[in-house]
Amino acid sequence: MTGTLRQMLTCHWSARRIQRYLDADPAAPLTPGEVARLEGHLATCERCTRIVQEHRTLHRALSRWSGATSVDSRSVDRVREFLSTIDDQDPT
Repeated sequence: MTGTLRQMLTCHWSARRIQRYLDADPAAPLTPGEVARLEGHLATCERCTRIVQEHRTLHRALSRWSGATSVDSRSVDRVREFLSTIDDQDPT
């Protein structure tokens, strides 16, 4: 029972630091001790390792997305028309 509770607490501690670890953000750095502790946990915890892999996969997918997709002007016109009908309705 104590081992399970310790594992849960370690996972909780790790989950709060995984994003900072992956980002390596100089504004919110992990201490060398935190990095060592997190890497040690990731070496033994399949669940937290999966979370890291999901974050990395998402990061790769987002970095490949240029965001420069063009929007169909007809769709924009339809949304504007719809919104104007909502705005023109009497709220009762």
